[in-house]
Amino acid sequence: MGWIVLLIIIAAVVVFISAYNRLVTARNAFKNAFAQIDVQLTRRYDLIPNLVETAKGYIKHERETLEAVIKARNVAYEGLKTAAADPGNTSAVQHLSGADQQLGGALSRLMAVAEAYPDLKANQNMMQLSEELTSTENKVAFARQAYNDSVMTYNNTREVFPSSIVAGMFGFQPAQMLDIAKPEAREAPKVSFS
Repeated sequence: MGWIVLLIIIAAVVVFISAYNRLVTARNAFKNAFAQIDVQLTRRYDLIPNLVETAKGYIKHERETLEAVIKARNVAYEGLKTAAADPGNTSAVQHLSGADQQLGGALSRLMAVAEAYPDLKANQNMMQLSEELTSTENKVAFARQAYNDSVMTYNNTREVFPSSIVAGMFGFQPAQMLDIAKPEAREAPKVSFS
């Protein structure tokens, strides 16, 4: 009888340790996936001032549009730094998502205004920056998908039995997916100047 109790206790400890290790592994995976988003969004945010600077010489009468892009970029960049410091902070990830939406809208307005300036559309620097931005947007989309997949895996691991008990005991909080609310905002801004 003593052996049976001992085997039950050992089995419970093994299940407990296994659940804890799965939670830690899943949490580290979504944090690593966020780091990939951080890399791509940082690249995107670094390209935007160059794009605005190039456009500035051509669309002098559109100062408000240019300022809106820079302001949105700065807010998004600050949101990214906050979220990157703690990808498990749901409010920081939600703030980043909203700020990124605002930036996408401002960029779309800039590109719409730029269409009215043929010399700007033909500028080699503007075309190169636009191509790099489009490529980066695609990389951001892939990184976001990988992050959201990792968050889903982590959240599922957190919620299933017996991991849910371990998660509650050790404070494993749910992670927030990086979503864009508007379906039209899910597309990369159109930056073609050809």
